[in-house]
Amino acid sequence: MNEHINGIAVSRGIAIGRALLLGQEPLQVKHYLISEKHVAREVKRLQAGFELAVQELRRVQRSIMDDASSAELHALLDVHAMLLEDPELQMGAAAFIEKRRYNAEWALMQQLAHFSREFDAMEDSYLRERKVDLEQLVKRVVHCMRAPDIAAVQSSSSLAEFVAVFGAHGQAAHAGAASEAADGPLADCKSQDWPFIIVAHDLAPADMLHFKSVAFAGFVADTGGVTSHTTIVARSLDIPAVVGTKNASQRIAQDAILIIHAEAGVVIVNPDAQTLAHYFELQKNDLQVRERQQQLLHTPAVTQDGQAVELLANIEFPADCEVAIAAGAVGVGLFRSEFLFMGREGVLPDEHEQYLAYKEAVLAMKGLPVTIRTVDIGADKLLHSASHQGRSEWDQSPLGLRAIRWSLSSPEMFRTQLRALLRAAVHGPLNILLPMLSHFSQVQEARAQLELSRQELRAVQVPFGEVRLGAMVEVPAAALMVEQFLDDVDFVSIGSNDLTQYTLAVDRTNEAVAHLFDATHPAVLQLIAHVIAQCHKRGKHVSVCGEIAGDPMVTDLLLGLGLTSFSMHPVQLLQVKERIVHANASQLADWARQVLASNTPHTLIAQHAHVEQVAA
Repeated sequence: MNEHINGIAVSRGIAIGRALLLGQEPLQVKHYLISEKHVAREVKRLQAGFELAVQELRRVQRSIMDDASSAELHALLDVHAMLLEDPELQMGAAAFIEKRRYNAEWALMQQLAHFSREFDAMEDSYLRERKVDLEQLVKRVVHCMRAPDIAAVQSSSSLAEFVAVFGAHGQAAHAGAASEAADGPLADCKSQDWPFIIVAHDLAPADMLHFKSVAFAGFVADTGGVTSHTTIVARSLDIPAVVGTKNASQRIAQDAILIIHAEAGVVIVNPDAQTLAHYFELQKNDLQVRERQQQLLHTPAVTQDGQAVELLANIEFPADCEVAIAAGAVGVGLFRSEFLFMGREGVLPDEHEQYLAYKEAVLAMKGLPVTIRTVDIGADKLLHSASHQGRSEWDQSPLGLRAIRWSLSSPEMFRTQLRALLRAAVHGPLNILLPMLSHFSQVQEARAQLELSRQELRAVQVPFGEVRLGAMVEVPAAALMVEQFLDDVDFVSIGSNDLTQYTLAVDRTNEAVAHLFDATHPAVLQLIAHVIAQCHKRGKHVSVCGEIAGDPMVTDLLLGLGLTSFSMHPVQLLQVKERIVHANASQLADWARQVLASNTPHTLIAQHAHVEQVAA
């Protein structure tokens, strides 16, 4: 009873239900050699599997085309479909068939193993987690090779099977969960009236669609991290979830009663009656808080002493803009442009492709400002090793040739992106954000490249708009010397995630040291306070776009430090707005100074949040 499984907190809320285990068995494929006369047949089977898998992903996309809340899921499915349409994976598997005479399934698994080794060598957590996406795609292709048609594919997963059989019941179960909670349903833990909590090794974005047709209470996954696609979907759908549990699917039995405490990253297995009663009460309170926050959707974000606060959205894809507007964002504070560059195998996105994507985002925001960060990954993450031209300096380190360093070392690539951004600025307010700055000269070089891009567009008489140029402060050097940057930038955005990582020398994806990752560490807070103060001194706009911007426990501290612009995932906007409208920014200044002077700021922040919660 009350067994605790720890994972990574990636969403909010509390889910209580019984476990539905999915996909525990690893993918099994036959291994055998084929004769030369069967090579063409196996290659054809491989091609058919890829084609059928893409058809199914596109079908799922079309089914949610008009659902605004599924915008992120739609975009993720698009990324998966594009990965399948990229020839590298299929060609590599076909080569194993033709040269080694492997059967199609075995050949595909060999190519997966080849790519997996490359992903495992990457130090960038976001890119390392893309291995899970690749594994999901290969599993889908194998299913498609075995299936006679698309109808068979649609029912090939255990999740689809469950939806087909228990779909209506799942809806009823979820609808009755709140009323059951009030009555304390502790007598029959195997009752069919309990909502389901999915437990799986991993979940593909296409499978996550079933959360829309059957009201699952939440999910637990062995794999995943703070930037995994499973996590992105969990936040988008606002579903309680814990990921990165490593072996929860092996430790949890079918039909076990589970509690997911999402914010704490904890799953409680087979809780006793007292624990259940406690969490039912917490769940009831959480529902009341959400209802209360929802009423603030159209309320201006203004503090009690009249300080207006700008609440912006962080987005991954142009389709996310609709979600941002629906959540009440007054603009996009961070649009990550990396999705255009991922998995290109040496063929970078051209100017027109980028222009169309940026234009789509700008138009979708309907006149609200959009801040687009220039590509924030390294060439090693995009280009296959064959395209590296034997250059050993293409390393895979987060301290290597990446972000603004790569952009400035590849001026033609950089100006291609800048020209696309300038052209998109014709359609609405657009800001350009430069990532990973550490030297003043980098800002000057970027400005020079921006001016060259304008000249190139004038030369071919292509219209472009005005843009504002911003510096992303995520390296301690940039925070310490921000005064120099302010001469050449229009605004500053503090990336608290990387600033914390680089200040504390902690990789939060490494479980051995993840407990040391703390954005409220005194050194990190001192740097954030310094940047905000210097920007105010010079009259420059400053925002925070890291995870602490969306953490309501830290909202009062940031207000006390003088921050008036927060950028976060759209789901977090109302939680932060609630803190803002009840806060008095001027009165928080003295308390904020006490926090900065403390050796244990996290304790003071937690105590303050508890007092405010009780008062509310």
